[in-house]
Amino acid sequence: MHLLPPTFGLQIDQFIAHALEEDYGDGDHTSLATISNTQIGTGLVKYKTEGIVAGLEIASKIFLQVDPRLSIIHLAKDGDLVSAGTVVIKATGSTQSLLRAERVVLNIMQRMSGIATTTNEYVQLIKGTSTKILDTRKTTPNFRYFEKLAVLIGGGANHRYGLYDMILIKDNHVDACGGIANALKAAKAYLQKLEKHLKIEIETRNMEEVKQALSMNIADRIMLDNFTPSLLSEAVKLINGAVETEASGGINKGTIRQYALTGVDYISLGALTHSYQSVDINMKISN
Repeated sequence: MHLLPPTFGLQIDQFIAHALEEDYGDGDHTSLATISNTQIGTGLVKYKTEGIVAGLEIASKIFLQVDPRLSIIHLAKDGDLVSAGTVVIKATGSTQSLLRAERVVLNIMQRMSGIATTTNEYVQLIKGTSTKILDTRKTTPNFRYFEKLAVLIGGGANHRYGLYDMILIKDNHVDACGGIANALKAAKAYLQKLEKHLKIEIETRNMEEVKQALSMNIADRIMLDNFTPSLLSEAVKLINGAVETEASGGINKGTIRQYALTGVDYISLGALTHSYQSVDINMKISN
């Protein structure tokens, strides 16, 4: 699945512009009052705790949108595990420009690195299995791109990006539509009518719903929501590779390996993007 439509680059630039405008207002009066506009400095972006690096390319975009004359050198790569004290970016140029970019750079990198680090922790817990870790739409409004990119950097995979790039029939859809069979038939008819080619996934809550979904031969993936590891194992064996399988709900670091050992294709975790801890990063400027 593509992370984003091709036109999203412009939206990233606009997001950065709005973030900078929100912070800058009618001027960084502290820097304007205390620092000469001719002063040149070097800013070192440093991790204060261990973590997975994420957001270097975004950071460069921010620095260069503030001031295209800045020189930006990456001293690490996105996805690297770095220890406390590691410098990952060296930025040189106008001290006023460095200070204007500083907080937006750090805010985004801290959050992206936190998500990448959390994702990687889950990935390591299921190492050696065939299961992939997925994110969800439980993201921060207008910050989804950065969060989903961070999941990729941490070794996870992306679920659908939004409401538009996949049919995901959840429990509310099933109940409102009058059941599994009705919902799947309606989704298939809808896509045929619009001549759209989207994957169809349906959420199931028990083995009876799994059997119904499987018998319809319409879904590309069956979500097994809040199944115990033993029940999940039973469902995966029943499905037997006919469609993709996804486990979701109530899975944590203590139980995730049990779920992965069932042979389920995917485990989706909202915690990747709503319950992570930001990585502590700072930037020190020297003249």
